[in-house]
Amino acid sequence: MVSRNLNEEEAVTFPGPVASELLERRREHVPRGPFNTATTFVKKGEGAILEDVDGNRFIDFAGAIGTLNAGHCPKEVVEALKDQIDNYLHPCFHVMMYEPYIQLAEKLNQITPGDHHKKTFFLSTGAEAVENAVKIARKYTGRKGIISFERGFHGRTYMAMSLTSKVKPYKYKFGPFVSETYKTVYPYYYRKPEGMSEEELDQECIQRLENFFLSEVSAEETAAVIMEPVQGEGGFIVPSKRFVTRVKEICEQHGILFIADEVQTGFGRTGHMFATEYFGITPDLMTMSKSIAAGIPISAVTGRAEVMDAPEVGEIGGTYGGSPLGCVAALKVIEMMESQKLPDRAMEIGKMVQESFSKFRSTFKEVGDVRGLGAMNAMELVLDKQTKEPNKDLTQKIIKGCIDKGLIIMGAGIYGNVLRILSPLVIKDEELKEGLKILESVLNEHCSKETGKKI
Repeated sequence: MVSRNLNEEEAVTFPGPVASELLERRREHVPRGPFNTATTFVKKGEGAILEDVDGNRFIDFAGAIGTLNAGHCPKEVVEALKDQIDNYLHPCFHVMMYEPYIQLAEKLNQITPGDHHKKTFFLSTGAEAVENAVKIARKYTGRKGIISFERGFHGRTYMAMSLTSKVKPYKYKFGPFVSETYKTVYPYYYRKPEGMSEEELDQECIQRLENFFLSEVSAEETAAVIMEPVQGEGGFIVPSKRFVTRVKEICEQHGILFIADEVQTGFGRTGHMFATEYFGITPDLMTMSKSIAAGIPISAVTGRAEVMDAPEVGEIGGTYGGSPLGCVAALKVIEMMESQKLPDRAMEIGKMVQESFSKFRSTFKEVGDVRGLGAMNAMELVLDKQTKEPNKDLTQKIIKGCIDKGLIIMGAGIYGNVLRILSPLVIKDEELKEGLKILESVLNEHCSKETGKKI
């Protein structure tokens, strides 16, 4: 492989000698199950740049799968962590409480959508937040049914995996899955039937949800509907405000709780602090993780106080939930988001990316669709724009080609044919432009031009 070193004009080979030796140790001691996008090992990260153990530097368009909206090693967060480490690491909130936990709960109650009384508690991962949101919803409503959506992703633990839609690699041969979980349809406008308008597709999806309560599970037995405001692993699919609003109305009509899974969409990614703000709805419960703390493991469930108080003492929690390090990091990240106006920066990034993506769509035959919200952007690759047949092989070639030239980028989508961008929101304009230039060069190498088009 060849990687472009951002400090040098010449290309350099990778994995280099240090990474190659580590790869052999990885193969010997780590199971094959955990996937890796780049076949090298990081030495240092700063902002939107990664340096590997052999000195190769990469522009990061993956952001640890959307975990680093505040960037790699933001100085403010690093300093806050150093200060915390000098005091205590983890007394466990269930044994002896600590103030940062309360401070972060107060802050999330303040900044999440809705002016009602809210409460928050903390866990370690996004999947764990989803599991506990479901527990709380079932406890509060006394109902069992949980409805998620086709192409949705909610995690890899058993409840979260049961709510997740994609079979391979997430669910294949891992069953049986958790009972009383159901899936309904979510609009995918690029792949709607020919001749159908987006509004008509929304109406059909809503009608199928209403019929779902007649054919699959009654509304009276449904505790919650869980939705990603923008589908992440499913391909960065953005629903209409009309669709999301109507789903929320149906939930309210039947006393069903609406859980917003903001694990990937939260903390400035879409141009708002939380994507549900874009749709103008107030969820009953919200799950958060990923970019909450610049890479320190912590997750949260925030919701209506009366709902959050449904479990009795000891019925929710976890030994490492709401670690002090995660709490102080999250407080500093939120401070950065507000002072540096990173949600506004997300809109600027999104505009630059969409301009390039739109040019790619009009230039290359294999670029079928471009979409996104704020700095959460994607490009769908197809074999043919008329048939829209997914082009997974090309997607993998593009990803590899970009990494070979010094750009970390990832795929997504139920068909594995979507390129997604989750760059840190602190990325500099010149780094963003350079990354898009690399992507353009790889598309030129692997894609066919539309007749008469030049790039």
